[in-house]
Amino acid sequence: MTERDLILNELAQGLRQMSRGIERFDALSQEEQSEALLFLRHHCVQARAVAEDGPESIRRSGLRPTHTPAVLITRGPIDQQLGKIAGLTPVDERRKAFRLLISVLAVADERRRERFCSGGCGHWWHGLPVAGG
Repeated sequence: MTERDLILNELAQGLRQMSRGIERFDALSQEEQSEALLFLRHHCVQARAVAEDGPESIRRSGLRPTHTPAVLITRGPIDQQLGKIAGLTPVDERRKAFRLLISVLAVADERRRERFCSGGCGHWWHGLPVAGG
């Protein structure tokens, strides 16, 4: 587990305030932001995100359905769309991408937890203590 893993999972589980996550994301260099988005995309894939997660993820992220990342998440195979979202380059789109990918991770991981981990599991991120944001 890295600090980045911990922070992303805390954000997805609502254990850390999104505003703080965005502050940290904004403080990263452009290259570090790209790495963080790709890393987050990987977490979404590992959590078994599906196309049906798009609408709920958009709702949770607070994005308008017309924002570029929100449009992308609803337009094709989820793995490809997550890659496109992670690859957005304008600064304001990166921030929106970050918010949306955190929401995708939240939705996918909640489903995974209910279906496969409800009786217990070895995923360290499913045992995170409730903490202040």
